[in-house]
Amino acid sequence: MKNEVQIHEVDSSLNTRRSFLKLSGLTLATAGLIMAGCSDNDNDDDMNDTSLPGVRNGIFDLGSGDFGVLTYAYALEQLEADFYTKVVNASNFNTIFNDIERQVLTDLYHHEVIHRDFFKAALNGALPDPSSQLLPSLTFNYGSMNFNSRTEVLATAKALEDTGVAAYNGAGKLIKSADYLLLAGKIVSVEARHASAIRSLINPNSKDFAGDDIISTSTGLDVAKDPSKILPIAGGFITTQFTAKYLP
Repeated sequence: MKNEVQIHEVDSSLNTRRSFLKLSGLTLATAGLIMAGCSDNDNDDDMNDTSLPGVRNGIFDLGSGDFGVLTYAYALEQLEADFYTKVVNASNFNTIFNDIERQVLTDLYHHEVIHRDFFKAALNGALPDPSSQLLPSLTFNYGSMNFNSRTEVLATAKALEDTGVAAYNGAGKLIKSADYLLLAGKIVSVEARHASAIRSLINPNSKDFAGDDIISTSTGLDVAKDPSKILPIAGGFITTQFTAKYLP
């Protein structure tokens, strides 16, 4: 294995970016309570309604509509929270990353845990029967990935964050509730800043934070992808089986 370089060039904008990330994450912690509080708990739908997540033919399905999108987002946030938990707890975390990098990655860890718990609380408050309709805690496998490799960690973080932004952007059109759409928009704005921060760690002082691979050259907007395009990518890390038959 090649030795990891322990001294890295630091993008001078990262300190300011870190402050914004931290404030955004803390704001979303309270947003979760608002989302759960404004949900309708008087829904009499059953499993014949494909909007409801739950076990169908022995396998959990994410459902469709607002519930399906929220459950889909919950699955992705579980993945990101698990990944960053492993990153910050790796045995060589304090040696392979410099101070700024550790602070950014630790902030992202806290944010993703907030996002995961946010969706869990929201779904618990909104689903008619969360005991059977809430997506269970997922399990993950990162294969041969070395969490003590700066290169591998940042490359995977980049892939996850870029995928997360495209996922939220692609799912926005599926959300009917104005409240849910607003909150999803807040979260994707934070995820986009995550992606930007990671790209700046990989290639400081470059234009990669808004590269042509993630920003459309014709519209100037972030890439948007449907769940059917996102889940095969995220599914490479998720070992818990589930389906998304009713999402596009």
